[in-house]
Amino acid sequence: MGETILVLGGSRSGKSDLAARLAAEKPPVSFVATAIVDPNDEEMVERVRRHRVDRPDDWKTIEGSVDLEPIIRNETGRFGSILIDCVTLWLGNLMLGIDDQNPRTDGEIVALVDRAVAAASESTERVVWVSNEVGWGVVPENRLARRFADLQGTVNRRIAAASDRVILCVAGLSIDLKP
Repeated sequence: MGETILVLGGSRSGKSDLAARLAAEKPPVSFVATAIVDPNDEEMVERVRRHRVDRPDDWKTIEGSVDLEPIIRNETGRFGSILIDCVTLWLGNLMLGIDDQNPRTDGEIVALVDRAVAAASESTERVVWVSNEVGWGVVPENRLARRFADLQGTVNRRIAAASDRVILCVAGLSIDLKP
């Protein structure tokens, strides 16, 4: 059987670096990039460019912005690791309908997450999820931001519950939360 790992942390906490190291321990690696980049957002374009440059050349990259279950199932049996970076951007895509201008309800989002989590749990690969921990700040002042923070917490809990290992990154340091 495979192994599922969730790596959590805030922005620039070191979570993506740690997740990449964990995936690299079991090559070959399939990297699932969830970002949909607006070419007019220069900062995000640069952020994605840096991630691409840092990624080893022999890693397969798949852009998966909406339904991750079929991607995970398709990659199963072909790789040592599947790295999904990141759940937070994926959630934003689902909430805002960035992929097809079809925003999803909370129930639809949770169902998509549960299907992807089930696929990861059934995979023979090491599946490494990267996600932001957004619940340590103040309660956001607008409805969309509160919905996002609440859903991010729900999604993280669902992935963590199904994961064999959960790691928290803070300031480039990590601590195992599970097992």
